[in-house]
Amino acid sequence: MSRIKPARLRQLVFGFYMSGMMSLLMSGVITFINTGMDSAFLYRWIPAFLVAWAVAFPLVTFIAPVAVKLTEMTLGSRLKDSNVP
Repeated sequence: MSRIKPARLRQLVFGFYMSGMMSLLMSGVITFINTGMDSAFLYRWIPAFLVAWAVAFPLVTFIAPVAVKLTEMTLGSRLKDSNVP
């Protein structure tokens, strides 16, 4: 039996996918803006993506709960008062 709580596992898997997708897209856009598109683009983009993902995954894992709390603080009373499920 796993000792990781389902909510924590969900948070880690979400962080893995979200950080991967955002790192892929952002590193691609920034690499394109900085160096343009040529035959070596992928050779520059892949290392940039790997570095970005290595930084983004732990950050997303630790920052996501803070973002959730800030969202609840910002919209909490509005969400409780609305009829939106």
